[in-house]
Amino acid sequence: MTISVTPPAMIPLLPESAPFSAEQRAWLNGFFAGLMAPTDIAGSAMPVGAPTMLEVQAPSPQVQPDSDDAPWHDPSMPLEERMKLAEGRPLRRRLMAAMAQQDCGQCGYLCETYADAIANGAESRLNLCVPGEKTTFRALKALVGEGAGAPVAEVAKPALAPAPKAADSKPRGYSRETPVEVTFLTRRKLNKEGSEKATYHIEFDLAESGIDYVVGDSFGVYPQNDPALVDSILATIKAPPDFPIMDHSLREVLLNDLALNVAPDTLFELVSYITGGERKQKAKRLAKGEDPDGDAATLDVLATLEKFAGIHPDPEALVECLEPLQPRLYSISSSHNKTPGRVTLTVDHVRYQIDARLRQGVASSWLATRLGPGAKLQAYVQKAHGFALPASGETPIIMIGPGTGVAPFRAFLQEREVHGAKGGAWLFFGHQRRACDFFYEDEMEAFQNNGVLTNLSLAWSRDAAGKTYVQDKLRQQSKEVWDWIARGAHIYVCGDAQRMAGDVEKAFIDIVAEHSRRDAEQAHQFVQDLKKGGAYQTDVY
Repeated sequence: MTISVTPPAMIPLLPESAPFSAEQRAWLNGFFAGLMAPTDIAGSAMPVGAPTMLEVQAPSPQVQPDSDDAPWHDPSMPLEERMKLAEGRPLRRRLMAAMAQQDCGQCGYLCETYADAIANGAESRLNLCVPGEKTTFRALKALVGEGAGAPVAEVAKPALAPAPKAADSKPRGYSRETPVEVTFLTRRKLNKEGSEKATYHIEFDLAESGIDYVVGDSFGVYPQNDPALVDSILATIKAPPDFPIMDHSLREVLLNDLALNVAPDTLFELVSYITGGERKQKAKRLAKGEDPDGDAATLDVLATLEKFAGIHPDPEALVECLEPLQPRLYSISSSHNKTPGRVTLTVDHVRYQIDARLRQGVASSWLATRLGPGAKLQAYVQKAHGFALPASGETPIIMIGPGTGVAPFRAFLQEREVHGAKGGAWLFFGHQRRACDFFYEDEMEAFQNNGVLTNLSLAWSRDAAGKTYVQDKLRQQSKEVWDWIARGAHIYVCGDAQRMAGDVEKAFIDIVAEHSRRDAEQAHQFVQDLKKGGAYQTDVY
């Protein structure tokens, strides 16, 4: 089975100030972009600036949105604040403000280029922002409704027919549209007994896939839904598992093609069509983004069907209203130069209880519990956007990666070991308890012993009465941290976008202000300049 294809972003050619309506500008942009697009060997249009397999990723301010022009480009900022900052801006900028601001690449774009593609009519799907989920989709839908120009489809639909074969000149395995087959090898739990978490080191064989990667890249996988969840949905709607949906059974489609986690507004709309009375009104309110019973945030597909118990939607109607199952991206935790033909991930198994039912992360539970050695799956490499080691191994690096945020830094250290980098490396790692949550402890000790890892600062939030986090460790060692920055160290932050990344940035601003005789505003600008120059890079989720 395949997932619908995301077209490449179109480069906007006419400025927002051009004397045309939004509809006219979108049409003209499409016309000129098609006319001016370069062609590959086979003669098919290639997106301007499309990366090739052989490109080496390096810090590149040009691919990052200008923070002065996009002050909302902060993944820790609430949507309401972002939209307020974007008020009065052109539509493409307001669309960008509605994105999750993580530049994670799961949609096949950056936040800025996804917004541009919607604004100029090159992209018709509004639900591709995985971290933004329903809030981003609703905001995009509202903005498009104000007059985005070209007609826009509200949601991407699953493609149950085989996707057309890509041109031979376009490398496969380097985008979500052209995944390749890889082999699952092994998993091992990184937490020791006593941990409240379940985190796994997972390894894949790339030998027959034809792809490789550089450190800093991410690995995209197309997961499968939990069979038990699928069977519960089938039982709830009293539908036969073998009900035909095109060339597949209903159960196959629910397993492989459709998102079952967050209930989409279109499901609430479907419910409102087939129920009556107060329940119809509740379903309509849910479809509008309201929360009549205070449970909207907990409603996945099964919970929605159980909430409106007794309804039995037509299977084809149910499939039509659900959204496609999106790929999931994970930071790569290995160096291809150290372990050629293999790639590893560091994955938290997401689990949480709502009422009497255990909910699980779609991809994380699949990777952590159901895939067996030798299993084949569809995957691809997502090239990094401005998250890469310095060109010179003489440049010092400071890495902040609590929890699974350590993943790319394990890869960085392996890479620097292979190349004999001498610039110094400092890792700030944290988790709950040292005794059971110190990921890759033996490896980190070996990196210290052979000089690859110069400093290792550890923060444990549950080992003492007062919680200690990585940002606290930065402040405790602020003078030495500033000395490294003054020597030209590159800074890397990986992990939680909502709180950790922002708290770490504030810590660096405070360190700069304290030790460089800059006031708070100047220190803030100093850190922003590091970002623009590629010396402060983030990989957040």
